[in-house]
Amino acid sequence: QVQLVESGGGLVQPGGSLRLSCAASGSICRISVMGWYRQAPGKQREMVASISSGGKPNYLDSVEGRFTIARGNAENTVDLQMNSLKFEDTAVYYCHAEGLQRNLRRFDVWGQGTLVTVSS
Repeated sequence: QVQLVESGGGLVQPGGSLRLSCAASGSICRISVMGWYRQAPGKQREMVASISSGGKPNYLDSVEGRFTIARGNAENTVDLQMNSLKFEDTAVYYCHAEGLQRNLRRFDVWGQGTLVTVSS
């Protein structure tokens, strides 16, 4: 089993910054991609940013230049630095990871979600 634990959500004013962190634990052989998705009320879940095992990032157009995804200092962690936050960034943010377990079975898991609210 592989689990994801997220941290770092909260309330921030427009133009402010927040940092989200996600840590994967369990029987992990290799993580092929980790990323962050978000879901605002009444909207579909969308990919915000992801990073491959090779370190290549991928961003939603509306966050490019404001958000930065990077592997954390600890193994199997990923951080999302969010700057210049806007009202429309308000959503529940979910960490996601895909990869291979030690028993050679693939995994595709989600975190429990962390709320980011941008409000004045």
